[in-house]
Amino acid sequence: MSSNNASGKVVTVDEQAFEKAGGQAVDEDGFPVVDETPEFEAAVEQETQAKVDANHPDGIADTSQDRIHGVTLEQEERIQAREAELERISAQAELGTQDGREQRTREVVSEQCGRDEPAPAERTDPREKLTQDELAEVNEQAMRISDEVKGGWSRAVVAKQLAEKVQRGRDVTKAVLETLEELKAAPGAIVPIADVPDVPVGEVTVEGTVSELWDPSSPAIAQVGLIEDESGRTKFTIWEKSKKTVVREGQTVRFRAVKKNWYQGRCSLAITGWSRIEFPERGRWWEE
Repeated sequence: MSSNNASGKVVTVDEQAFEKAGGQAVDEDGFPVVDETPEFEAAVEQETQAKVDANHPDGIADTSQDRIHGVTLEQEERIQAREAELERISAQAELGTQDGREQRTREVVSEQCGRDEPAPAERTDPREKLTQDELAEVNEQAMRISDEVKGGWSRAVVAKQLAEKVQRGRDVTKAVLETLEELKAAPGAIVPIADVPDVPVGEVTVEGTVSELWDPSSPAIAQVGLIEDESGRTKFTIWEKSKKTVVREGQTVRFRAVKKNWYQGRCSLAITGWSRIEFPERGRWWEE
């Protein structure tokens, strides 16, 4: 009598053993076959080093394949661009160190411009080209100018200026007048008081004796008076804000960098904070 639970599918012993082993291969006796071949896996340090080597230019320089293993396409493009830039810099450095390159470049540029480099200017003393009589007169006038205007150029500089003008065709008299005007306008030159109005600068230096002082007309004025030398005299004003030392009648003073003021056609001097008061007879100067 057949059973209702019987299956129409015939299952062999080997298949039953395979199913029991969960799909694992079995031997002829039905026992699971164990694969004893070891599996090798990279350690963490090895994986890290592999990534470093794959991204380092020295680690990929000798690769002969089209693609770089172990990097993305973006990383590969960045590495190749860096190698190309290094090659370009190396080529420029090699080209720049070629012997005579600068000289050849200069010659090519000069040829293209159609002109040669200017010859260095000849620097000679203009006194060397004067006659003996002209040189003697120039030296004499230079001594006179230096005695008249002190504190500016040295006597040698004055003589060179005179000689240059004479060499250009000026007569000695005209050269002396031009040099005098230039010397009076030079910084630090002590200008005769009578020449102050004619000096073409806004600040001058004068030296003389304080001949008179009177009471200021404004509290903004510290002192007001007259200063004179052998050439003439002029009014001076020391402003309170300048904080300068007090001068007294009869003192010899030197006013440096004082401003020229004009009032009703007359020129006077103003001592400001930028000015300086010196006392030549004391050998030093004070400034409060």
